[in-house]
Amino acid sequence: MGRDVIVACDFASAEATFEFLDKFAGCARKPFLKIGMELYYAEGPSIVKEIKARGHKIFLDLKLHDIPNTVKKAMAVLSNLDVDITNLHAAGATSMMKGALEGLTRPDGTRPLLIAVTQLTSTDQETLEKDILIDKPIDEVVMHYAETAKNAGLDGIVCSPLEAGKVHERCGEKFLTITPGVRFADGDIGDQKRVMTPAAAKEIGSDYIVVGRPITAAADPVAAYERCVAEFCD
Repeated sequence: MGRDVIVACDFASAEATFEFLDKFAGCARKPFLKIGMELYYAEGPSIVKEIKARGHKIFLDLKLHDIPNTVKKAMAVLSNLDVDITNLHAAGATSMMKGALEGLTRPDGTRPLLIAVTQLTSTDQETLEKDILIDKPIDEVVMHYAETAKNAGLDGIVCSPLEAGKVHERCGEKFLTITPGVRFADGDIGDQKRVMTPAAAKEIGSDYIVVGRPITAAADPVAAYERCVAEFCD
């Protein structure tokens, strides 16, 4: 899979999701979609199967974080849904990440890409120090988590676009960076604190960008998606 825009389907129901996806019915390019906690918990595995049946690639964004054996078993279930990417929190440490890979790998050796979350894009330096009690610079924390994920055998990380270039420098160009916190230059940054435009994310080497409200809440979602693809992929 090459560079792509992943559309965050942050909807509360299957009905709202398919109403949105129907707008793309006549488009040659089927958007790569992210299914997060809200939609998955509301609709269950069936929503993944229905969207896959429509021909979309899926990033299942559930951010698993538990003891290694629990995560291993959960990943085995998610692997059977035929998603393309899924993720976990790097803070779960090496044993959890290795267990996740074991659970995710099918008997034939295939598996979805597994990505680690480093620090959420809503976390800034002040939050890191005051709420999480980590007094290291946020860039240093992200790099450490990235290296730990790579050494555990994962395919990449979720990180702010501000850190994508540095991650590639530290972990290699093949180590994937999936970056939320992307907004158009003329858009509202919402609750994100570390943001970048699609064009800038491309420039610094993000492999995938995750874009939600700038597309899903746009007056013309198809036009917004196509603009994002033009700025990031083309």
